[in-house]
Amino acid sequence: MKTTLLILDQQAEEYRKALEPSFPELNIRAAIDEAAADPFIEQAEILLAFGISEALAQRAARLRWIQSLGTGVDWLLQLPSLGKDVLITSTRGIHGPQMSETALLFMLALCRDFPAIIRNQAKQAWKRWPAELLWRKTVGILGLGTIGAEIAAKCKAFGMTVLGIDLVAKELETVDCFHPVSDLLRVVREIDFLIIVAPLTSLTRKLVNEKVISAMKPTVFLINLARGEIVDEEALIRALQSGRIAGAALDVFSQEPLPKDHPLWKMKNVIITPHLGGTSTTYVEQALPIITENLRRYSAGQHHALINLVKDRSSGQPAGR
Repeated sequence: MKTTLLILDQQAEEYRKALEPSFPELNIRAAIDEAAADPFIEQAEILLAFGISEALAQRAARLRWIQSLGTGVDWLLQLPSLGKDVLITSTRGIHGPQMSETALLFMLALCRDFPAIIRNQAKQAWKRWPAELLWRKTVGILGLGTIGAEIAAKCKAFGMTVLGIDLVAKELETVDCFHPVSDLLRVVREIDFLIIVAPLTSLTRKLVNEKVISAMKPTVFLINLARGEIVDEEALIRALQSGRIAGAALDVFSQEPLPKDHPLWKMKNVIITPHLGGTSTTYVEQALPIITENLRRYSAGQHHALINLVKDRSSGQPAGR
């Protein structure tokens, strides 16, 4: 009997067509949503997806491995019915290009108040003002993994001073100064931008709290591309409403989708995007090398040699982050 691989994603069919020629021994099923996945979940031994609902997980009795299509696996780790023996791997390492470009897009848009330019265009209002530059500004990057490192490189290309903040000491040519997380309160007093790309763990949940936000300069911009829960959202809202900080660009939120009555929607000093910083038109192409190699290793019985295997369920991080 063939092992069933269930692909649950909007681009499931594209993944299936790419994988079938190399893995004829697998019974590959493609589903664009959970309704389409329902007939196959009970037979699935391998799941390729960004996430899965608790209702579907409860019926996945044969599941032995989840290859996440994303970097963060915190949503998977929170599933009550997901057995500890289920292997979890991520696609960590592929998101540098799109996430770093999103960070630069946000910094430029905030710095030059591009939302106001768009509003003026809609009103046919010819209003001009001097442009603020990224050049000579200081950026703090919270999280110096693959994504943080690529953001740092792009920031240096714009002539910025780059401060890195992480739990693990890093030495990067593109980072002017590294700081441990314990220095966060002091570092935020010096920066013009705080970019959050750290993973969500018990140590980073609400790490950017009211005390940290209050220590920032009134001209600072906060950019969150990681997880909404890393920031104390209520404290951020108060700081934005009062003008305590200049603005924010947010791709992630504590509740997603963001409720239509949420106060962040109407703030002129906030840019909101619907958790799309890590997406790209080349995503399948980027993810396939990791997926293909992991399928080869799994089929060969090398289960504990999988790329980006989450070995510490408490942190949700692969070994050697």
